[in-house]
Amino acid sequence: MTTLYYFHDPMCSWCWGYKPTAQQLFTSLPRGVQRTNVLGGLAPDSDEPMPAEQRTAIASYWRHIAEKLGTKFNYDFWDQCEPRRSTYPACRAVLAAARQGKEEAMILAIQEAYYLRAQNPSDNSTLIALATELELESERFAADLNSADVNNELRRQVLFARQSPISGFPSLVLDIDGIRSPITVDYEDHTTSLRDINARLNEQQANLHSN
Repeated sequence: MTTLYYFHDPMCSWCWGYKPTAQQLFTSLPRGVQRTNVLGGLAPDSDEPMPAEQRTAIASYWRHIAEKLGTKFNYDFWDQCEPRRSTYPACRAVLAAARQGKEEAMILAIQEAYYLRAQNPSDNSTLIALATELELESERFAADLNSADVNNELRRQVLFARQSPISGFPSLVLDIDGIRSPITVDYEDHTTSLRDINARLNEQQANLHSN
């Protein structure tokens, strides 16, 4: 069994910048390679306002990504919201939405709310509003969002990410029969990763024929 693991966080600005290229990659995967998302959990739960220096630093990351990749950001977020360094709620929202078949839709909704609509996905109220927009069962979503099962699944994925050969988000890892290899992430050209994946697959075939 061959799996491409995509390690991400819905509130990771580099993941937002990578999204167009990632989508090209995921639709071009070789036959027999399945993709699985893994939530890395950038920042645990916190009610503390984000310190000013951290706000400045993250806003500067946005500008750097915009300059490098042409990614769109709405900088009104920093004036209109009370930022917190807390991405676990958004990660749990992705898992809760996945239970209703809307994992990818929720990832995109969170990213657009955060980066384009100046809304705060660290707030459960924002996440529940997004679930309503996606026509999820709101009460079920709200219950799942705060459930022990969803929190345990997030912790499982975060632990898996920490045990994987990655250095940050976004990251790609190809698992061939339990052997995991990092795959190059190229923010501007999906064929770089594709060549890497095909090289690993060819190595596997060569090893099979030589045994």
